[in-house]
Amino acid sequence: MQQHRIVIIGGGPGGYEAARAGRQLGAEVVLIEENGVGGNAVLTDVVPSKSLIATAEAAQRVSVAQSLGIEFTIDGKEVNPKIKIDLQDMNQRLLKLAKSQSEEMLTHLKSIGVRVISGRGRLDGNHHVIVEHSTGGEPERMEAKTIIVAVGASPRELEGAKTDGERILNWKQLYGLKTLPEHLIVVGSGVTGAEFASAYLELGCKVTLVSSREKVLPGNDEDAAELIEDVFVRHGMNLLKKVRADSVTNTGTGVEVKLSTGEVLTGSHCLMAVGAVPNTAGLGLEEAGIKLEADGRVVVNKVARTARANVYAIGDCSTHLPLASVSAMMGRTAVYHTMGDVATPTRLRNVASNVFTAPEIAQVGWSQQEIEQGLVRGEVHTINLEGNPRAKMQGLREGFIKLFASVGSGTVIGGVVVAPRASDLIYPIAVAIENRLTVDQLARTYTVYPSLSGSIAEAASALHQPID
Repeated sequence: MQQHRIVIIGGGPGGYEAARAGRQLGAEVVLIEENGVGGNAVLTDVVPSKSLIATAEAAQRVSVAQSLGIEFTIDGKEVNPKIKIDLQDMNQRLLKLAKSQSEEMLTHLKSIGVRVISGRGRLDGNHHVIVEHSTGGEPERMEAKTIIVAVGASPRELEGAKTDGERILNWKQLYGLKTLPEHLIVVGSGVTGAEFASAYLELGCKVTLVSSREKVLPGNDEDAAELIEDVFVRHGMNLLKKVRADSVTNTGTGVEVKLSTGEVLTGSHCLMAVGAVPNTAGLGLEEAGIKLEADGRVVVNKVARTARANVYAIGDCSTHLPLASVSAMMGRTAVYHTMGDVATPTRLRNVASNVFTAPEIAQVGWSQQEIEQGLVRGEVHTINLEGNPRAKMQGLREGFIKLFASVGSGTVIGGVVVAPRASDLIYPIAVAIENRLTVDQLARTYTVYPSLSGSIAEAASALHQPID
């Protein structure tokens, strides 16, 4: 009996997990990746950007140390330390860390029997893939019972604001900087723009954030976005809202950003964070009968299957949420489905997301706005962290935990956390939503005292609905 062959185009988080799952279920797996296993998420996006943010967090902790009673001295004399960032050294560390993780992933795939090809792949119908090897030579035509497309996305470019890798940069090009920008202008206030603006602000850089929206982080909890805006401004950021950047020019010694208001901003560098474009062009998808959205994303169902039964698409190139965690989950789901194993359809509402600003913003489930619009009947309770004992000990003054429960049943249906490590604190709320736990069940779960997670139990107990 011929072994089920799965060919995966793209080795990011989704492609990697699909390859692992395929071997686990006994399939022959071929993974085609041009730049390195882990893809953009590991090499140029998530891993290096979150490592940069971790450095910014460390710098912030030093800056507030004196407020916690820590003194800095030299030869017994008290001094007021100034934080200096060696950006070149920091960037080298980030890229070294990313490369190391990519190599570890490659080693693991090879150890479990995955054939990893360095090169590019494209569909030739829905049962064959043409492979162009990075080493050259004739293209290889490979038959596949299942094809999984996991090619990711690239930074979007705007006419009049083309990136040059020197002063006008996308988020992949930031790591080539050797010195901290004197004045970084960030165009775009979505997750990527807000995260980098926050990080460079904490690293000591002058930052201007240009937002075309009425608030930063559109689509996130409004109270959370308002709090982050307040933090940004109090920490010295120049925040411009409801204004577009019409053009960006490299003057040789800096940048000029022309706004829709006619005003011209001057800075040393400009980061363009205006979204991403799926890398689906030239893959032969439409020729194979696969449906694409107008923006190039592959249309998929809840198990990542496309219009062709044996072709799946996962990650940022598909119509699912552009999150590494979702991509990884969909990679496993696609393999389970094509191999006849138990494949649980993805419920995107149950996916927890996080914005790595300072403080972080995490959310999951239904939103307060949807509750207020009447899309679901829910109650809301908010606990400000300034009253949390652990937060007081750590000197935290900003943040909150917000919990949503269904009216009548008391089932947990959503939550928002604004706090350091919100990405960790959101997990118990996500578990409660996934398993349809009630606020009483959540409140009865013991928490450590003192802890920030104690406020989650406090919010849950506040939503208790007494028996009539």
